[in-house]
Amino acid sequence: MASIQLARTTRGGDGVARADGTRQADEAGSGTLYLVPTPIGNPGDITLRAIEVLRRVGVVASEDTRHTYRLFQSLEIDARLVSYHDHNEESRSRQLLGLLREGTDVALVSDAGTPLVNDPGYRLVAAAVEADVPVRPLPGATASVTALIGSGMPNHQFHYVGFLPRKEAARRAALTALRSTPATLIFFEAPHRIVAMLADLAAVLGDRPAALARNLTKDDEEFLRGRLNELTARLRVEQVVRGQFTVVVAGSPEAHADEDRALAARLTETLVRHGAEARLIREVVREVTGLPRNWVYEQVRLATERSGPLGNS
Repeated sequence: MASIQLARTTRGGDGVARADGTRQADEAGSGTLYLVPTPIGNPGDITLRAIEVLRRVGVVASEDTRHTYRLFQSLEIDARLVSYHDHNEESRSRQLLGLLREGTDVALVSDAGTPLVNDPGYRLVAAAVEADVPVRPLPGATASVTALIGSGMPNHQFHYVGFLPRKEAARRAALTALRSTPATLIFFEAPHRIVAMLADLAAVLGDRPAALARNLTKDDEEFLRGRLNELTARLRVEQVVRGQFTVVVAGSPEAHADEDRALAARLTETLVRHGAEARLIREVVREVTGLPRNWVYEQVRLATERSGPLGNS
């Protein structure tokens, strides 16, 4: 692969711009690698800082240079674009690292959203970190978190999965490994596979609550909410399913129940140890965990037997 040639002047920013598109190197003698999110649908979602960085850096590495060129035209960004994708990631990472070591600032973008999130870039970032090259990630658009916060699903703990395998057997095997995960699960899926994927989710994980986010941030953005079997049936009736989907699925109810029972046991033991009345313990544990009355009563009874009798039981 030919070396990357620089042939334009950057605009101001950190450091001093040079005519070849580089900037005066910092004290460490290297440029900075910027990880720059781009819009996932609505062009207005790009940040002012992202535009400033993209206008200034010497090189922008892009998954699809044609797609990025159109975006840059709309934003009046004149940048030196080079391709960076799954098929050239290893060799291109070496080239870009060489530029960074020479003092050139480099930005990495994906076609949509945040770089490295289900997109190439890990090799370059890992190499930059290993070489003590500064890496600056910019905040911005990402479909996974955007879908999560609008889904209505629990968001205190979530597990981003991305795309599942395309073949049914491999897809179900991957889901089996996730079956007991207590965290809310987040997936991506293409329109032509979404019905089969939802059917497998229901078959392996059970008929859990879920939300489908379609065409996020676009004018036709849509959220479909319900249980997995219901959502599968709703999409089956569409003659042609359109749109890119982010799928948000509730975590394992069994895992949550295990967590609640463990919390109840610890809470019961603590209250008994501090001499609380059995009646108060039962009320507190049930209010905090929502566990069934009979189960809570039995736990309190066992705990009090181990520690000695309590009054007002």
